[in-house]
Amino acid sequence: MSDSSTNNVVHATVPDPRRWFALVVIAIAQLMVVLDASIVNIALPHASLPRALGGLAIAPKNYQWAITAYTLTFGGFLLLGGRVGDYLGRKKAFLIGLSGFAVASLIGGLSVDQQMLFGARALQGVFGALLAPAALSLISLTFTDSKERAPAFGVYGALSGVGAAIGLIAGGLLTQYLSWRWCLFVNTPMAIIALLLAIPNVHESKVEGHPHYDVPGALSATLGMVSIVFGVSQASSDGWGSFHAWPFIALGVVLLIGFFQIEAKARSPLLPLRLLTDRVRAGSYLSQTLVGLGLFGMFLFMTFYFQDVHDYSAVKSGLLYLPFSIGIIVAAGGASQILPKIGPRYIATIGSLMGAGGLFLLSLLAPHSSYLTRVMPAMIIASLGLGATFVAVASTALFNVRPDDSGAASAVLNTAQQIGGSFGTAIQNTIYVTSATAFIANATHAGLSKSSLAVIRATGAVHGYDLAFRFGALMLLLSAVVFYVCVNIDRHHLGQHDETVVVL
Repeated sequence: MSDSSTNNVVHATVPDPRRWFALVVIAIAQLMVVLDASIVNIALPHASLPRALGGLAIAPKNYQWAITAYTLTFGGFLLLGGRVGDYLGRKKAFLIGLSGFAVASLIGGLSVDQQMLFGARALQGVFGALLAPAALSLISLTFTDSKERAPAFGVYGALSGVGAAIGLIAGGLLTQYLSWRWCLFVNTPMAIIALLLAIPNVHESKVEGHPHYDVPGALSATLGMVSIVFGVSQASSDGWGSFHAWPFIALGVVLLIGFFQIEAKARSPLLPLRLLTDRVRAGSYLSQTLVGLGLFGMFLFMTFYFQDVHDYSAVKSGLLYLPFSIGIIVAAGGASQILPKIGPRYIATIGSLMGAGGLFLLSLLAPHSSYLTRVMPAMIIASLGLGATFVAVASTALFNVRPDDSGAASAVLNTAQQIGGSFGTAIQNTIYVTSATAFIANATHAGLSKSSLAVIRATGAVHGYDLAFRFGALMLLLSAVVFYVCVNIDRHHLGQHDETVVVL
């Protein structure tokens, strides 16, 4: 049965002559959104300094909220943002998202206490949730030729993977040579540049019809995820047997179950359940979630490893991620070239397996492991695999979607990555804290010298990182299995996108 909303749209038959300029604009916005999930990692120790030293006196137990306040609101409101873009217009949503992101970043950089910082980060997430699905929809609807779609999605996929690493490099440079506040300020000029370029080069597209926004669905999804992450975070400090952890986890599960019930009955759901009934798309979304679960914690713990164990500076710690960034770019470029020839299935499967192998090599780290012989090779293997995976996943996430579901399908892909990253970081942090604490407690004896205690603590910390990396490797291994089993299409099917839009 056809949806009545599709009767009011027309085909875009002529390629947009400004489509490659539009891709540049979208790439800037996508980079800004993705790197913001990691750019504050290296800045956090400086932001936590007393106010007299230029910081906000952030308590160590609250560090993660500078990150998760962004990723949770971003992931929680992505579905609503995608639906708003469908009806309001993807260009309008893109421009509003850029403007709001610039303002929220400015507020964050001017923060006078940790509450103001966390609030600004959450506001960044809200506007990012409006911006990101509009960006992916604009790519999908602008590049209709299968030969042009591959390089366009290659750019998008590369930025999805490399953005976190670029954020760490930029965070180190900005923190050391300017101030930790510039890790937030830097978004404002980027957003302004993208805004000015978007106005003449990006065309409007939207679904006609009376809009219905599923606010109860957005609230139940966001609050449910916040509750689960908060519960997991409590478990890392109080233990899994603590009463403080499980009520929040249980409440989050109830809210997420309620979310799916709301979606099943909603007139215009944020997450049309029909998106998940297609095997190819469901496999792409689940694979992206598993990649997020496995990957995002790696950036956090490798930063700890560089700065706390090896005592590297913020700049050096950031620059040590450069091989990972280069590997993502090289692999994404190569994958976009061979994607039309061999299809996405084997690219993502092999790529996820390589990512798992790289994280497993990182799980063998010791306090004095060599960067050149142990860390860098593992990073290169992981980055080459993940760069290819991101391209293949992005190319299949909107496979055969209805035109009125384009924004929602785009939002689901972004949501999968952000929610996977939020949950993965919380789970891996719990693994790290509990295993490192247990190791140090078992190894510490009365009468040890300060130098011996320092060695035990460093060894215990690395032991915790290693176990967290093994969890990440397992998630990427599962991602490979899911993609291979579910995304059973070949290269001939990639062009089968019957997308009809209003082009203004």
